[in-house]
Amino acid sequence: MAKPDNRADNEVHLQNAIDNTMANINEAEDYLDEHADEISATDKQAIEAKNQRRRQSIQGFIEEKKDEANQ
Repeated sequence: MAKPDNRADNEVHLQNAIDNTMANINEAEDYLDEHADEISATDKQAIEAKNQRRRQSIQGFIEEKKDEANQ
């Protein structure tokens, strides 16, 4: 038998995802600040691109959290 769909804590999980993703962005930016002169331009560009994808994910999490709050 399938488990019932329990969405009671979805907002909490989404907020955790937002917080963790922000922490990853900050960690990557700190790394770039400290080691930008030691890494290749390709690696730097890859980190910046990944952070951009993380920011897009955060926007998706925020929209999903808004949807959950309205239900």
